[in-house]
Amino acid sequence: MTLQPPNPFPTPASAPAQVAFDRFELGAILTVYGRMVAMTEARDYAMNFARDHAVFAIFRRTAETPLYRIEKRPALRNKQGQYALIGAEGQMLKRGHELAPVLRVIERKLIRAVD
Repeated sequence: MTLQPPNPFPTPASAPAQVAFDRFELGAILTVYGRMVAMTEARDYAMNFARDHAVFAIFRRTAETPLYRIEKRPALRNKQGQYALIGAEGQMLKRGHELAPVLRVIERKLIRAVD
């Protein structure tokens, strides 16, 4: 009979190893990003997946700070909402429980008058 030593860093079975956007969330985010690229508002994006949050950043140019950051923090699901839209200077533009109303802020800025 073999004995296994106890794990000094136990991880709960219910907690995921990292937070990520699911397929439908990425589809909605990439739709908005594609419209921004078509209007030459954005040229690059970056994704970051950590243990407690996931970030999708939209850049005008690669070497700059992001124009927008879309964050998903499941720990805030029951409080302010797990989705947040953060502007270039770090200001909170919108926070919500659903992704579509959060992305609507960017979509409104893409609407322009046609001559």
